[in-house]
Amino acid sequence: MNGTAARPAVIDSARRLLSFPVVAIAAVVLLVAPASQSSAQEEGASDNLSQAIEDYLNAQDELASLQQEQEDLEQELADSAAEIETLNAELDEYAYIAYTTSDFQSTAALIASGDPSESLNAMTMLEFLGESRADRLNELIDRLAEIEATQQTLEDNIAEQENLTEEMEAARDEAAREMAASGGDATTGPSASDAPAAESAPRNSDGTLPYEGCTEDDPTTGGCITPRTLHALEQAQIAGFTRFVNCYRSGGSGEHPKGRACDFSAQAGGFGGDAGGDDYDYGDNLAAWLTENASELGVQYVIWYRQIWFPSSGWRSYSGAYGDPSSDHTNHVHLSIR
Repeated sequence: MNGTAARPAVIDSARRLLSFPVVAIAAVVLLVAPASQSSAQEEGASDNLSQAIEDYLNAQDELASLQQEQEDLEQELADSAAEIETLNAELDEYAYIAYTTSDFQSTAALIASGDPSESLNAMTMLEFLGESRADRLNELIDRLAEIEATQQTLEDNIAEQENLTEEMEAARDEAAREMAASGGDATTGPSASDAPAAESAPRNSDGTLPYEGCTEDDPTTGGCITPRTLHALEQAQIAGFTRFVNCYRSGGSGEHPKGRACDFSAQAGGFGGDAGGDDYDYGDNLAAWLTENASELGVQYVIWYRQIWFPSSGWRSYSGAYGDPSSDHTNHVHLSIR
């Protein structure tokens, strides 16, 4: 095998792979129906939309993970190309040494010198160089096989990202039709919050949010909530939002039964009528704070005063099923966590 001749072809292949663009991911905008509905059919639609939001956000995390994997593979490919270049240089060096050392006249001169130790050293050196060359050659062949496997994995990941992009584009179009039917117009939302920033919830090594079950005691109801929901609740209280809160709720749809939602009362004494004055300002400030810290807390969506907020689409108008303060969320801020 001619290592010197094979090297440029391998490096060119590596360069071609490293030139692949990262696939752009299409954004998807989805709305969710209110948790309480006036009929089983409406409640089912709420569940479907809520699940669609969760699926979309999970898909975003998976795509982010694939992109990180792609970057890691590109780095590995670059490292492998550099190592192949080094191996080829070493093989060339071994070949040169073996050729010059095994020259007939040089070897004959050593043997004819009459010194047995020099003759033995010469023969041993030639044997060692032969074994080393064979070992290095096998290592190079194995490394080339690893490079080919890395190539295929990288190409497969790119193809998978392209397929996911097409699926998300289709989901985006469907979501746009859903939004048009719902009549949810864009709104300005609450003004900026003056509360301190939240600390970030724990994440996986690749930056995605880990899956969590309803494993923590809910201090507001005696039920259970996820660790991330508990983190958001604690961060909100640390930031100064200490009025009545209710998180876990058994039965029904939405995230409350999953331990992934909390209702923050705008009034100090609990849920009442439409919030006004200082109570409205409290709810407005809290809703703004939750959206401003959405990434740190892992927010899925927020509802406040006939408005709903998603990370992908911002604030939009929202109407509850019954037109009362609880349904319209004019007496409390609803938080759903991923």
